[in-house]
Amino acid sequence: MFMIGIEIFSALAAVDIAQIPSSPISREEVTAALLGLKPPKRGRPLIAIIGINDATETTDYLMPYGILRRADVADVMLLATQPGAVKLFPALKVQPDAPISDFDTQYPDGADFVIVPAMSRDNDPVALEWIRNQADKGATIIGVCAGARVVAEAGLLDGKRATTHWYYLKGMLDRHPTIRYVANRRLVVDQAVVTTTGISASIPLTLTLIEAIAGREKAEAIAQNLGIEHWDISHNSAAFKMSPSFALTVLGNMLAVWNREQLGIELTPGIDEVSLALTADAWSRTYRSRALTFAASPEAVTSQSGARILPDHIAANWPSKRLVPVIGNRAPIEVFDNTLRAIKERYGARTAHVVAMQHEYPCN
Repeated sequence: MFMIGIEIFSALAAVDIAQIPSSPISREEVTAALLGLKPPKRGRPLIAIIGINDATETTDYLMPYGILRRADVADVMLLATQPGAVKLFPALKVQPDAPISDFDTQYPDGADFVIVPAMSRDNDPVALEWIRNQADKGATIIGVCAGARVVAEAGLLDGKRATTHWYYLKGMLDRHPTIRYVANRRLVVDQAVVTTTGISASIPLTLTLIEAIAGREKAEAIAQNLGIEHWDISHNSAAFKMSPSFALTVLGNMLAVWNREQLGIELTPGIDEVSLALTADAWSRTYRSRALTFAASPEAVTSQSGARILPDHIAANWPSKRLVPVIGNRAPIEVFDNTLRAIKERYGARTAHVVAMQHEYPCN
C-alpha cells in the first residue's frame, strides 16, 4: 500500500463500512478458504512473488517470502518484471531471484501460487500480462493489500468476492463495480483468486496458506515463531477508515519538512527479513522519517531466509541519535510493537496511530 498523499481528504467520502452487515465466520467458511488455498498443481507448491522494479510495496513483497521460507513447505521465489534490483516502497531494495522471463523458461507450466503486492502502477502492462498468463496456467492468484487493485486491473476480480486495503477500497469498487466487497474478513477466497485487507494482513494470509499446504500444527509453529498467539480470517473493518484526525496528522507531518529525519538500519548477514520489512516500513510511514539501510560493503546482504538485500548507503556506522535499534532475535510481532512504541515516543501518539492505520494493524 503506497503512502497516502495530499488526496487524503477525498477519501473521507469512502465506503461506509459500518453500514455493511457483518456475518460471523462459520467453520464452513474457514474450511472453504483452506480448500481454496490447496496447491493446485504440485505436492510441494511453487510460489512466485511478483514485483515491478521501480516501486513495489516493502512488506507485501518481503513478508510472505520470509514467512513461507521459514515454514519450508513450498519453493518460494522473488521475481521482477525486468532484470535488476527491485526498489521497494517506502523502504529497502532487493535483488530478486529471477526476472519473470527466466522464471517462465525454467517453469513453463507456471507457479502454483502468484502473490501480487501493491505496486506504484496498477496497470503495468508487463505485470498484468504475466499475472493473466499465470492464471491461465492454473495458478492461484493472491492480491495482498492494494495488490488487489493490480489483480482487478488484470480482469481477474470481475464478478468475484474480494477485499483490499481500506484506503483504496472505494476507488477499486468505483473502477470495477462488479466486484462484491466482503467486509470484516482479513482475506477473501473466491475460486482461484485471493485478496486481503491492509499491509499486516500478509501475516494471517501466509499462515492460512501454510495451514492449507501443511496442516494446522505447522501453521501454529510458524505463528509462534512470529510471536502470534492467535490468528484467523476475521477483521474489524469499521475500525479502519479515514478521519479528520488522521488526515490532519498526515498533512501536518508532511508540511514539517524542516523536521524530517533519515534513520539508519544496519544490514547484517542473517537479519530477519520479516522484522526488517516491518521496521523499515513503519518508520518510513510516519511522514517525519525515512528508514535507510547501511552496510560496510555495497554487496547484497543475505537475510535469514535467503533474500538478498542491497544497502542504501555504504557506511560502517550511523549517527547514534538516528540509528534504529538492532532487531536482534526477537519475534517479528514483538519488533513491530516495539517500533510503534518507539514512534510514539519520538513523534507522538497520533503519528503512531497513523502508522498502525496504514498497516491496518489493531492499535489502542
